[in-house]
Parts: sequence; C-alpha cells; structure tokens
Amino acid sequence: MSTVDETENSNAGTEETVEVTAEKHGKYAQLTDAAVAHRLTGMYKDWFLDYASYVILERAVPHLDDGLKPVQRRILHSMKRMDDGRYNKVANIIGFTMQFHPHGDASIGDALVQLGQKDLLIDTQGNWGNILTGDSAAAPRYIEARLSKLALDVVFNPKTTEWMLSYDGRNQEPVTLPVKFPLLLAQGVEGIAVGLASKILPHNFIELLEASIAYLRGEPFTLYPDFPTGGMIDCSKYNDGMRGGAVKVRAKIAKQDKKTLVISEIPYGKSTSTVIDSILKANEKGKIKIKKVDDNTAASVEIVVHLSGDVSPDKTIDALYAFTDCEVSISPNACVIEDKKPLFIGVSDMLRRSVDNTKGLLRRELEIRLGELNEEWHLSSLERIFIENRIYNSIEECTTWESVLETIDRELTPFKSQLRREVTREDIVKLTEIKIKRISRYDTFRADELIRNIEAEIAETEHHLATLNDYTIAYYQNILKKHGRGRERKTEIRSFDTIEAAKVVVANAKLYVNRAEGFYGIGAGMKKEEFVCDCSDIDDVIIFNKQGKYTITKVSEKAFFSKNILYIGVFKRNDERTIYNVLYRDGLKGAIMMKRCAIKGITRDREYDITKGTPGSEVLYMSVNPNGEAETLKIYFKPRPRLKKLITDLNFGDLVIKGRQSQGNLFSRYALHKIVLKERGSSTLGGQNIWFDHDINRLNTEERGELLGEFAGDDRLVVFTKDAQYYTGNYDLGQHFPENLLFIEKYDPDKIYTVVYIDKEQGLHYIKRFQAEQCDQRPQQFVEPENEFVTMNDDRYPVIQLQYGGKYNGRSPEVVDADGFIGVKSHRAKGKRLSNLTLEEVVWLEPLRKDPAPEASPEGDDPENDVPISGNEKTAGTVVGAEEADTEPKEAGSNQLELF
Repeated sequence: MSTVDETENSNAGTEETVEVTAEKHGKYAQLTDAAVAHRLTGMYKDWFLDYASYVILERAVPHLDDGLKPVQRRILHSMKRMDDGRYNKVANIIGFTMQFHPHGDASIGDALVQLGQKDLLIDTQGNWGNILTGDSAAAPRYIEARLSKLALDVVFNPKTTEWMLSYDGRNQEPVTLPVKFPLLLAQGVEGIAVGLASKILPHNFIELLEASIAYLRGEPFTLYPDFPTGGMIDCSKYNDGMRGGAVKVRAKIAKQDKKTLVISEIPYGKSTSTVIDSILKANEKGKIKIKKVDDNTAASVEIVVHLSGDVSPDKTIDALYAFTDCEVSISPNACVIEDKKPLFIGVSDMLRRSVDNTKGLLRRELEIRLGELNEEWHLSSLERIFIENRIYNSIEECTTWESVLETIDRELTPFKSQLRREVTREDIVKLTEIKIKRISRYDTFRADELIRNIEAEIAETEHHLATLNDYTIAYYQNILKKHGRGRERKTEIRSFDTIEAAKVVVANAKLYVNRAEGFYGIGAGMKKEEFVCDCSDIDDVIIFNKQGKYTITKVSEKAFFSKNILYIGVFKRNDERTIYNVLYRDGLKGAIMMKRCAIKGITRDREYDITKGTPGSEVLYMSVNPNGEAETLKIYFKPRPRLKKLITDLNFGDLVIKGRQSQGNLFSRYALHKIVLKERGSSTLGGQNIWFDHDINRLNTEERGELLGEFAGDDRLVVFTKDAQYYTGNYDLGQHFPENLLFIEKYDPDKIYTVVYIDKEQGLHYIKRFQAEQCDQRPQQFVEPENEFVTMNDDRYPVIQLQYGGKYNGRSPEVVDADGFIGVKSHRAKGKRLSNLTLEEVVWLEPLRKDPAPEASPEGDDPENDVPISGNEKTAGTVVGAEEADTEPKEAGSNQLELF
C-alpha cells in the first residue's frame, strides 16, 4: 500500500516526494519490506536523459562509420540474410527485420521505402512512389525489393563485421556494417532527436569517389550537394555542411513563349504538388499574376504556368523565386554518432574519415586473406609431404589413436623445416581425415601448381598491403567504373542574384490619398479619395507635406501622416536616378532656396525635412523625376520698390545634384507671386553603364562582371546563343537570358559577324558574313538546325587559317582573308564553301587590317551634347499656387524582350 505525502520546504521552494510505506502482509510483502523515497526531479532527470540518449543513439542520428541509422542498418542486414538474387516482398522484408528492430512495422516500412527511393542500395520493383510528385508507395504486400549490386560490393563482409546481440538476445546483428564507400554523403540524412537534429544533404556519387581519390593522393577537393530532383544550387554559404551554413536551391524555369513558363526541375525536398500549391497561393495573394497552372509531370517534371497577356515573363520568373517554393533555403547540420556520442563535423572531414575507415577495412580484409592463404599453403604443403613420403603407411601397426598421432608427428619431423609454422595436433588430425580415394588419385604436378598459385596470391596480397594507398585508389576507381554510369550531377551549381521582392511583386493594389486631411492607403475605405498610382501591398511609400516634412513607411490599408500632403508615391530604395527638384521658403518670411537631391535610403517611419527645418518653412514647388529630368520654371515676384525685374526663369538643370540633407542654393530674398512650369526638361544624368555578370547571367549597374557600355534612350543589346540564334532587346536589368548564351554585347547595326559552320549533308565547312538585324522578341536562326555551328568572329577584317584533316592531314594550312573571300549578306544566306577538302580545324588569326578610325562629328553635332530623353516615365510635378504653361509630353511605349 502506498501513500503520497506533500511536504513544505524552506524559502527555496517546495518539492514533491513519493513515499512508499511498508506493510508487511500478503503477496506484496517482498515489494514493501522497506520504505523507499524517490524525488520526482531526480526521476525526471535520469529517465529523460536515458530517453534522450536512446533517441539520439538508436533512432535519429546516423553512425559515422557506415552512415546508417539503426533501422536502416537492420533492414540491410535482414535483406542480406534473405538474399538469394531474387526479389522479396517488402512485407516479408519488414517481418524479417522485426527480429532485430524493436518497433512497429510502419517505421520499418517507411525507412525501407526511403532507402529504395534513393536508388543506391536497393533495387525496387513495383510502385515505390514518386519523389517528384510526392505520390506514396503502394502497400508492402504489392512491392518487392532486393539488394543492389553496389550494396553487395561495398556494404557487407561478415569477416570484418563487429557483432552484438539483438534486443531479445536471440540473434546477432552488426554494430556497424563494414561500408567501404562514403554512403552517408551519397544518400544524405535527416533526423530529429531530443534536443538535437541532423541534416546532411546528398552529394554526387561520382564526385564523392573522385574526392576520395584526390584525398588519398594528397590533392585538394571540394564537395557540394547534388539532389535527385535536379534544379540549381547556390553553395556560396554552404560552410562545408556544418551548422550556420545554408544553400539556396531553385527550380529550373524556362520561357516557352511570352505567355508561357515551363518548370522542368524543382528544389530538393519539394514536390510538384507543393510547388503548384505555393504558386496558386501567391496568385491568390496578388504577388504574381497567372491564368492557370498545368501539371504534366510523368518521368520528369513539367509544370506549365500560363501568364496573363500584360505580365512580363522575366518579372514573373523572379516573382516565382521570391514568393513561391520555386526557391528554398536549406540549412544543413552535419551531426553523426562516433564512440556513442554526437559529433558535429563538416562533410570534408566526414569524407576523410570515410576514406580512412575504408582503407582500414581493406587492410583488415587483406590481412584476413593473407592469413587464409598462409593457412591454405601450410595445409597443402603438409598434405603433399604426407602423401608423397607415404607417411600414412607408418600408422598401420598403431593400435591406439594417440599412437597414430605420435607416429605421424615423428615421421613429419625431418620435413618440418620446409613449413612456415609449427605443426599442431589439429593439423595431424586433418591428415588422418584424408580419404584413400584422394590419396590414390593424388597428382604431384597439380599439387605443386596449386601451391605456386597460392604463393603468387600471397605475394600479390603482401604487395597490396605494402602499397595500401594505391590499392585503395584502385578500389575506388573500380567502383567508379563499375557503378558510376548514369550517376552524373543533376543539380547545376551556380551563383544566384538577389531578388528584391518589392521589385518583382505584381501591382496588386491601388494607392489613394486625401491630401487635405492627410490620410492615405490601399484599403477599401480609401477608394473614394484621389487615386495616386498602382502599387503592391509590400511597397514602401514616401510622403511629403507642404512644410517640407517627409517620411518613408510601409503601405497600409489606411494611415495618417500630416494634413496638407504635397506628394506621395512609391519609394525605391537605393535609387540614384530619381531626383527631387525643390523650391522652398526658409521660415515665414525667409529667403527662397532651391535644391536638387536624391533620396537613396533612410530609416523607415522616421520623419525628415527637405528644408532647413526652420519653423514656418514651406515648399513652394517640388517635382519627382524618375530619370533625373530638370525642368524650367517661370517665376513671378510680388511687386515692391527697387525690384526692377518681376519675372525670371529658374532652370533646375543649372543646379548640382547634392545629398538630401543639403540646404540648397539661394534663389531670391524677395517674395514670390506665382510659379509657372515653362518647359519640361530632359534627363541630366546621361546614359547608364551596364555590366553583365556571367556567374548569374544578369545585367547590373554595380560594376559586376563585363562592361557592355553606356546605354541610353533606344540603345539595344544583341544576344547570341550556342544554338546559332540571335536576338536584339532592351537593357532592362530584370530580364533573363538563356542558359546556352554564347555572348552578349551592345547592339551596333553596322557591325559585321563572320560565322563558320558545317553543312552536314556535304560534310564541308561554309562561311557567311552578316549584320545583325534589329529583331526585338523574334529570335533569328543564322545557321540552320540541320547544320552544325562551328565558330564565329566579330572582327571587321577577319583572317582564317584552314587546317586540313582526314586523308588531307599532311596538307599545309591555308590562310583565307574572309573580307575578300565573301561579301556581307543577310544572316539567312547560305554562305560560301571554305574548301572542297575535309577540314580538321578552323583557326582565327590576327586581322591583317584594322577597323577604320571613326569619322569626326560634323560641327554643331557633338554627340556628347545630345542628352537622351526617356519617355518611359512621366515627370511628376507638384506646383503650389502655380499654373502649368506647357502640355505634358506623350508617354513613349516600351519594348519588352522575349527570350527563348
């Protein structure tokens, strides 16, 4: 009988104890002979630690030696015991494994399916599910499995396996399997224990073997993940797979046409269903704008995204990466078990330890084999001495078993010096077991041949032990040759550009303002107010009032800033081309100041001042110019004595663009009567220098990669691809370029391109010269698909060296001046045959002539004075107490680049 007493302790707190009192009577006497007290805190500590240790060591975290969790190890051990070369029902495998694994069949079945889907150690038959679509496997009674040839080659060896008793003591199971391959890195693993987690990403089979060989040779190596679902990966922050690192994985998205995108590969850990769900959710929230999504996935991924006609496919691709599961970030955490303790270790060190472990296992196998060979040589030599010297005849007179053994041992004494070890009682017993039939048919020549073969194998084994490093390299090379076919890298390693969500989100909201009352927002309650512009629900807005106060804040349903709002618009952070032209009065009766500035980035929700901040200041005129336009104002002063000139002009183009905190320049100390916009100006910023970053295949203005030149107005790009196509397009920084990019440069309609290709029907080389036509959104094929594009050059006067091949291999090379050999025609022309003979190679030489010097510009036509005017954005101008003198210019249409 037990009772629970509650006791109160001192100020340190209270503690519950469980007291068991003894009542010595009946069948419970042996349990209650003495009082036993247990503290609940101690019980919790001890039992919880036991439970946590069990989960960490026996369930969730793989062992460093073989890279397997206990359930995986028991499955493979069971399959090896069952292996007869044929497939076994998965239900049968699960039942057999339960002899070793003290858990339910569901956990074994799930682990077995995951092993089978990795397509490495297990050959599968039947419906094992689909990692691309997320479909689950069929019931265990319907599917079958057996060990793969790789598993049989690298996982098992009973002679080098350390054994222990199973949980019920009836069977033996391996402590770890003698895996001679970096299995953990090849398969990857994910496990969550108590207070501990492990996440090791899968790596490429071939690269792991090549890295293992490089390590044995003392060469450097680098390992990056490779996923069965393909996609693209940015490993710049991989951190060798340790805690704190991260990789970004993206789906492969291609433009089928300007209204259709096709997703052909998906990120690791995602399925087509989860990717499609994320796309639909982003569409519902207004982050992207699509018509519908079709899933045509079968053996490979094919998700077709249909776009609306007014949506940019380039911008939509970036939006898919920003707002859907088309891009995911994965944080690895390389944790393994070593010596019954968790160990955090990088994948490079993990590979080194795997190679060292493999090397040690190979040494043990060689040593075991050498011992077996020496034993075989000893017994064969002993048998030859016994039979050739007819020692068996000496035991005819022996009457007891001991006398038989003593006689044989005595007769063998003269020959013991020929042996490599002592003759034991067991050796003599084996001699007595030789059958008469075998003695009668004994062939001395064959016996000597057998011994020589054993000696040769002993020498070979000893050589392998002496050169164990080379032997291990040869072992890895054999695995690579035998099992490496079809295991090439599926995930492309590349650098990713940073996608700013605010730049790619669809304008899914409308911004309204009540200037007088000072309210603004995108909510339904603001729809009756003044419409400002389209925006998105994640945009920042910048707001000015007439006193010159301004702030940047997140757009909301409805918010208040200040009465008498002067300007509100969408704010683009770090935008150097948006210029604010301001005319303000400093104080109630102060001077009139003018300034031009850019607002690149400030702290959100903090109030700033565009004026000096003098009380009573007022903004008289302000315009926000997306491309740095500088307008001219007509200023009317209030009449006053000694003021002779009542009207003057203010050209903002004469002002220097300064920082937002600058006070500006003094315009006048006289009061103004009226301000009229006299003339809208053009951009004063000139063109933009555009660079192309080959690592991420994107344009930029941050000086990353190759400088393409200065672009302004209607300047274009020309893009050539490896499939012999080209197209021209604008220099929009958000556009995507094809993966098979050959080169990209600023478009020059007068530039001549020389192309060499092979006519497949004739097997001969042709040459053609052409100028690229402006063909926005229409790719042009300059070599027909049935022919083979070889090379191209953009020299004005190219020179080619023809090197002959085939039966003309000994012929001297020939030099061809392409400019004199063929004229410039259309890219559609067939061109001219370079030679009637077979060519081995075409080599471009240094041009004999240089490009002519550019002609001087006519007087009065200085190109440096031509300032391009951008018509893609309207100048936003706000005039206080003023009238607009000129009409607003028409907004120019924008051309959109269509890629493949």
